Amino acid sequence: MREIIHSYSDTGFHRTIGEMIKKRSENNEDIRSIAVNMINWDGIKDVLDLGCGYGWFEDGMRGGFNIVLGIDCLAENESSFLRAARGISKTALFQKHILPCSIDMPDGSFDLVVSAYSLYFFPEEIEEAKRLLRPSGMFLAITHSESMLREGEKFFDFTNLRRVIRGFSAENGEEALRVHFQDVRYIDYRNAIVFSRYEKKDLAGYIDFKREFISRDADPEKVMMTMLDELERKGTMRFNKDDRIFLARK
Repeated sequence: MREIIHSYSDTGFHRTIGEMIKKRSENNEDIRSIAVNMINWDGIKDVLDLGCGYGWFEDGMRGGFNIVLGIDCLAENESSFLRAARGISKTALFQKHILPCSIDMPDGSFDLVVSAYSLYFFPEEIEEAKRLLRPSGMFLAITHSESMLREGEKFFDFTNLRRVIRGFSAENGEEALRVHFQDVRYIDYRNAIVFSRYEKKDLAGYIDFKREFISRDADPEKVMMTMLDELERKGTMRFNKDDRIFLARK
């Protein structure tokens, strides 16, 4: 797991892949915009981002907050996260922790807790998120569908990778949240990323970004060659990118 998490330490590469996914996506609506529109922002002043990365979600948020605190296990993400958080808050903070863990903050410190594409690494942190929320607070989580592995599993057995995603997926996230929250709703984000045979470089970059995930089950180089050969043979390849946005209240 440590190697998987370390794959996110190159923030420049992470951003590049994010932009490439956006460019190749069938769904042109930014998932952050959908998530933002799910929330009633009245009274939301203090925000916590669990597994904040380089500030991807903050780049899509509205401003006017008092505090935005990001928690991540990679120190490499601190400067870019703080840069994004300072643009939307009076006070931007970053703490380096390996989640799940207890966070040294009083009960009810935040109006909103966010975890975008990270909760499957630390689903045990849901209980801590609830503790840190004020009575009227909300917990927002964005995660992948297990169907994201569909195309690759035609060629390889991704049992271990599937186990990671099942930590908190579109399919089981509601059940995990209802253990701690009474009100849980969600919106599905249907999407796929599409590559043509003239976009092999983008497909190779996408697979390379997933290298540490893939290596739990298969040789990443073999996976890359197999997918590139398949792209050449078929002329186009479509990879499932369905996600789900959860919003939970106490």
